Amino acid sequence: MKTRYTYSILFIIGITFFSFGQSGKLKSADKKYDTYSYIDAIEIYEKVAEKGYKSVDLFQKLGNAYYFNGELDKASKWYGDLFALNQEVDAEYYFRYAQALKSQENYTKSNEYMELFNKKSPDSRGKLFVQNKDYLSDINAVSGKYTIGKTDINSEFYDYGPSFFGDQMVFTSSRSEGNSHSKIHNWTNQNFTDLFVTSIDNNGKLGGVENFSKEINTKYNESSPVFTKDGKTMYFTRNNYNDGKKGKSTDKSILEKIYKAELVNNEWTNVKELPFNNDNYKTAHPALSPDEKTLYFASNMPGSLGMSDLYKVSIDANGNFGTPENLGPTINTEGRETFPFIDADNNLFFASDGHPGLGGLDVFEAKMVNNSFQKPQNIGKPINSSKDDFGYVNKDKLGFFTSNRDEGVGFDDIYTFTICTYTLSGLIKDIDSQLILPNSKVVLFDENMNKVSETTSSEKGYYEFQLDCDKKYYVRASKEEYETAEKTFTSNKTTGTSNLDIELKRNVIPIEEGTDLAKVLNISIIYFDLDKWNIRPDAAEDLEKIIAVMKQYPTMVVDIRSHTDSRQTHKYNELLSDRRAKSTLEFMVKNGISRNRLTAKGYGENQLINNCADDVPCSEEEHQKNRRSEFIVIKM
Repeated sequence: MKTRYTYSILFIIGITFFSFGQSGKLKSADKKYDTYSYIDAIEIYEKVAEKGYKSVDLFQKLGNAYYFNGELDKASKWYGDLFALNQEVDAEYYFRYAQALKSQENYTKSNEYMELFNKKSPDSRGKLFVQNKDYLSDINAVSGKYTIGKTDINSEFYDYGPSFFGDQMVFTSSRSEGNSHSKIHNWTNQNFTDLFVTSIDNNGKLGGVENFSKEINTKYNESSPVFTKDGKTMYFTRNNYNDGKKGKSTDKSILEKIYKAELVNNEWTNVKELPFNNDNYKTAHPALSPDEKTLYFASNMPGSLGMSDLYKVSIDANGNFGTPENLGPTINTEGRETFPFIDADNNLFFASDGHPGLGGLDVFEAKMVNNSFQKPQNIGKPINSSKDDFGYVNKDKLGFFTSNRDEGVGFDDIYTFTICTYTLSGLIKDIDSQLILPNSKVVLFDENMNKVSETTSSEKGYYEFQLDCDKKYYVRASKEEYETAEKTFTSNKTTGTSNLDIELKRNVIPIEEGTDLAKVLNISIIYFDLDKWNIRPDAAEDLEKIIAVMKQYPTMVVDIRSHTDSRQTHKYNELLSDRRAKSTLEFMVKNGISRNRLTAKGYGENQLINNCADDVPCSEEEHQKNRRSEFIVIKM
């Protein structure tokens, strides 16, 4: 009987409105400083690439540089070159390349790489691409975010439509105790609904129940209120009843309308219906945006897509209303969309039976991105069930909703919930110096690379985000003169905290006399074949980086220093390292650097940087530290 009566009252009085439903762009390297000169690593990498040198590392860095700057058409070129190498790369690059191809309207090739991305990664982006229609699995995947509990305010009647009112909760009920009138609804054999109020303590526990207001409650139905933050204005649903008179549609029905009331001297007064109401269609279940400049509601007014649609209407500074706008087919279906609620982040929650759900009305969330609502997502179990679930509201991770699930007390019951939250924080640092980097831009993306939040690191380099539980995120940090860095993070299934430091590498690097260009450009060793000193192709690529810097600074003079480990004799190592140093010099002269700007010397094993001398047992890794090339700036 519960379901039948629920449907009856919803249809007649609109309880659930059943009848209607990096680093921005990298700075130019020509910026002048008093004490330092700077190089732009990306510019250098491009010059190296233009020489015809190819490597996975080179193309990844170039592609990422443009991808993170939103220049996807340029990223596409370098990612294309990356995949042309036919070498194994991380699955993420398949996704990035696919997105970059879309910027060129090359959808055919983009789809090919999304297919490959899906095969190489269990990432949900791939699953969405192949249009997984197993919605039950999708719902299960998002379930568990909420912990629900019963409340003590429910009766054997209809209790639904909770709303926050300061430290109180106002809700709708057809209970007889405390009802302003004893008028019985013919279809339900219950009282017409009134608004009731209960207190909320610091733990979210509800207190005793009282009739909300005799000025608001009439002998007909009142339901689903919403209040301004100052508590002085409320909007609510009522049957078409003004000044003691019933208003009827052309077919003699008493429909629902939205009303406004003001709190004056602790009494609710100045009750007026809103100007876009009409005797011939329903408006109900108002909700306010956080800035209180937009009112959302449900209606079956002309132009609706289904049985009931969600609408919005602007409210100006003088309290005047604009023209209602349908939220469109992304939100509305041919079925019922009703009971809207807007959270503190402007995300829309609503009930629907038109979007895939578990049964009856389910609660959905549509995130606000760039002032528009995204595709709704079912918020999953346990809030949603095989029965009707609606009337979702939240505040500071505490919330309430309504359900007619079997374990309830009455026909509709109000349940409480808490939202699992996860705090992610950390420091933004310089990767080399480990100094903190204040005023860094830190952006949080969801697993589909939709921006969730953005912040700036504090003077102490600190950032913090509030995450949903059990979700994958991308955290991207950027700062002028640094390469953009990105890390992935998956929050736990339970409330908690985690630390995630992000280290940035200078992209624009200071150079002065004494600087080792090899360290600046991350060149640890110029490789030669065993016992030889001719320049190998991989060594040539690294040397081109040095050459590019010297061409950028035509007065720069560099001393080339070649070192070996202690294996072999002192004399042999000195001769070999000297030949290699001079071979390096000749390569650079051949490629455009004047001979008078270069000096070269081999030091053999005379300048070891650890204790791996003759007859000292050392690992290969320890020996390798001594086999290094240095390019010391001796004049700028």
